[in-house]
Amino acid sequence: MNREDPSSSTPAATDTSTGRVVVLHPVLPEGRQNCRAAEGRLAEAAGLAAAIDLEVVHAEVVALQRPRPATLLGQGAVERLAGTVSACRANLVLVDRALSPVQQRNLEQAWQTKVIDRTGLILEIFGARARTKEGSLQVELAALNYQRSRLVRSWTHLERQRGGFGFLGGPGESQLEIDRRLISERITRIKADLEKVKRRRGLHRRARQRVPYPVVALVGYTNAGKSTLFNRITGDAQLAHDMLFATLDPTMRLVRLPGGLEAILSDTVGFISDLPTDLVAAFRATLEEVVEADLILHVRDVANPDSEAQRQDVLDILADLGLEAGGGEPMLEALNKIDCLTSEQQQVVRERAARKSEVLACSALTGDGVPELLAAIEARLVRDHKRVELTLGPEEGAAIAWLHEHGRVLERRQVEDKTLMRISLSPAALARFEQRYGGHRGATAE
Repeated sequence: MNREDPSSSTPAATDTSTGRVVVLHPVLPEGRQNCRAAEGRLAEAAGLAAAIDLEVVHAEVVALQRPRPATLLGQGAVERLAGTVSACRANLVLVDRALSPVQQRNLEQAWQTKVIDRTGLILEIFGARARTKEGSLQVELAALNYQRSRLVRSWTHLERQRGGFGFLGGPGESQLEIDRRLISERITRIKADLEKVKRRRGLHRRARQRVPYPVVALVGYTNAGKSTLFNRITGDAQLAHDMLFATLDPTMRLVRLPGGLEAILSDTVGFISDLPTDLVAAFRATLEEVVEADLILHVRDVANPDSEAQRQDVLDILADLGLEAGGGEPMLEALNKIDCLTSEQQQVVRERAARKSEVLACSALTGDGVPELLAAIEARLVRDHKRVELTLGPEEGAAIAWLHEHGRVLERRQVEDKTLMRISLSPAALARFEQRYGGHRGATAE
């Protein structure tokens, strides 16, 4: 149940750094029957720490009889782990669970080192990875909401009073009140900025709907291979590492599918179990791209032992966004990383995928199964399209050009001076064509 760095018994030159971390995953009695799941969660927590270059010197699953209000862990575990923290010369302890401010403060006093919980670490990672102004604002909003509840714990000078000018809180306003007020003011400004982002995204979506290009949103558990698949499909070179939360800011590219249909592919932030509520709320403006998508492509790491649990975590977050699994939402599943499986395991996965039209097996790294995945994406996108037969005269060149731009031409031939076309159009595009060019003057076939 423990993992220790063999080198932790030898003095290291980096002892004075802030990078030596002990990772603890507390488990209640009902969670201890599934030891593999607990070890998997421990490995994930260690991966989160490694994602921001922390050196994991000890990792352990800690069994709890019941959570203690003061310290979460039992007194015996707290005392034993104090020795472990000291022996490993750790200057940070990650508790892979949400801690109350009181629990965090008490554990820091007992272990004489900084303690951070799962929420704090995920916020730290997101803060380090945000590249756009929007992403930075979203992370800062979540971090300020988190920090506001911990001001009592964080500040040691709160007993001091300082005067004021009367218009900034009045004489004798405590430092705690000032800090809370400043945080609240900053939160208000960030929310206003994010509302502007939301309106701008809405304008962009309406512009795309006028074009229109269908949107395919990639979602999945963090490190499931979304960015690698995105790169494989688009030929792009976005960051794609074997690292949790390698992608934070959303990326969109226009792609041409095998049958000629053009679509926008959107790579989104990876999901994770116990994703902080504030982060889900803060990233709602970004995740609206998922809500508004014509098709959701759920990328799964089928080689991960906890793949089914990860799938449920993703579906739970999608449900929080108003997208219910099995509720008619257009969704495909890509069982990714089959290259990490044995040939026997691959066969089992392929047979499982073959039984469901919405599930496909692939490897984003090698390209195996990606052509079939793209064909399935296109088939799903055009499922509601109408096939229309048109006869157009030589003076209707603008209409012919519009059809080439907005539809999928299945057949085109010349009969004397007329152009005969068989074309697949979305219902919205067909309605716009009829409004713009006065009817399609042909027969529609399903």
